[in-house]
Amino acid sequence: MKLPQAQVAVLEAASADEQRTIDRIAEAADLKPETATRAAFELDDAGLLEVTERTTSDVELTEEAERYVEAGLPELRLYEAAVEAGADEEPVQMGQVIGASGLEGDAVDIALSNYARKGYGEIDSGELTADPEADPDADDEATALDALAEGAGAYARETALEDLDNRGLIEQTETVIRSVTLTDDGVTELMAGIETAETVGQVTSEMLTSGEWQDVEFAEYNVEADAERVVPGRKHALREMAERVTDVLVGMGFQEMQGPHVDADFWINDCLFMPQDHPARNHWDRFALDTPEAIDELPADLVDAVESAHREGVGPDGEGYHSPWDLDFAKALALRGHTTSLTARHLSGEAMGDLEPPQRFFSIEKAYRNDTLDATHLLEFFQIEGWVMAEDLSVRDLMGTFTEFYEQFGITDIEFKPHYNPYTEPSFELFGRHPETGEMIEIGNSGIFRPEMLEPLGVDCDVMAWGLALERLFMLATGAEDIRDVHGTLVDLEFLREEEVTY
Repeated sequence: MKLPQAQVAVLEAASADEQRTIDRIAEAADLKPETATRAAFELDDAGLLEVTERTTSDVELTEEAERYVEAGLPELRLYEAAVEAGADEEPVQMGQVIGASGLEGDAVDIALSNYARKGYGEIDSGELTADPEADPDADDEATALDALAEGAGAYARETALEDLDNRGLIEQTETVIRSVTLTDDGVTELMAGIETAETVGQVTSEMLTSGEWQDVEFAEYNVEADAERVVPGRKHALREMAERVTDVLVGMGFQEMQGPHVDADFWINDCLFMPQDHPARNHWDRFALDTPEAIDELPADLVDAVESAHREGVGPDGEGYHSPWDLDFAKALALRGHTTSLTARHLSGEAMGDLEPPQRFFSIEKAYRNDTLDATHLLEFFQIEGWVMAEDLSVRDLMGTFTEFYEQFGITDIEFKPHYNPYTEPSFELFGRHPETGEMIEIGNSGIFRPEMLEPLGVDCDVMAWGLALERLFMLATGAEDIRDVHGTLVDLEFLREEEVTY
């Protein structure tokens, strides 16, 4: 029998009495491991060797995890500081607890993300409570970290390891160990004597020029052999959804608008007829800037018109709020809590000049709110802003627009609920049914802009508008149950790399 040199070397290095690993065979035969592996599989196909496989798992702590082994998980430090501050008896200001915990930078976000998830307490409107019944010593993730640090990872709970993996605190690697054993046929052929056949692994330019390639024997390749896993870059799932939404809205006749993430409270709230003493405008619900603190200039005529609407209302029956209105507060800069600030800039003519009806605009951009983190809320999210300017618009037009839009994503069970907004009347929220849980989840807010908002902006026709959550649409369209798997500090990388679920 004639065999390629690599196969002969592997056969001679193998044993019929014991399993020998491919690495050991490769070393004994003076071959590269990949060459020995290919030869072993070829001999297995020929019945001369038996290849067996077993998988081993190794878990290593990341640098971040090693810091937590020394100092403790951020959420545990936050809980301990909260208890010391008395949050187990009454709500305590979140900033006070964070300062006492010693947490800084990303560790603060990580602590807040996991605090409520683990049941240590609640975070709401800038205040924090601690559950007196919570037991930090029973934290599975902390226990697993300690076990891994001491080399006893085999005793860690599987669910805890999965959570640590999702948080990027451990690196799990699986290694396939292959071993070979001579079969009876392999022993027989070795005893009979095997000749080495001269084989060529690849064609060279010299072989092609001389014609030698016609006479040589080429080595066979096992195209089914394992290869190193390559994880290429790909478009983020939310970006894919945003581009799909853009295609749908452009197809419905809308054009895209853009604007600043940091804006004056005047554009974010005052132009929307939102009173300056509204609870949503306090410092716990907004992300204000320290440097710079305020915008330098605002359109004077527009400021006067907006202030008048707030103080006195518009029209003969206008009332306004009769509440304090301060120009310095209007100039204060903050991260926008919604993208309706872009709508105000466009309707006022500030963005593109005066607009004549009919007009249709949309944006898909980030908004920022100090929300309690859960499966459907993050501190930042993408809002699908949209509005239509035309004569004689009605709620029926608004509902019809939503029906047409959501049908493009296979969503046909939208429900509407009356709602109150300072800047729209009538107003209603939108709800859709989650395909996995069956739960009705809020997916947006909408209405017809009030005269108190439109008249100061110089608009004398109807405008219907909405703000929809891109992440909620993503959940309805894909079946994702926790937006933190897709966006944020607890993102599930495997989901982003591999999942393509369409309902």
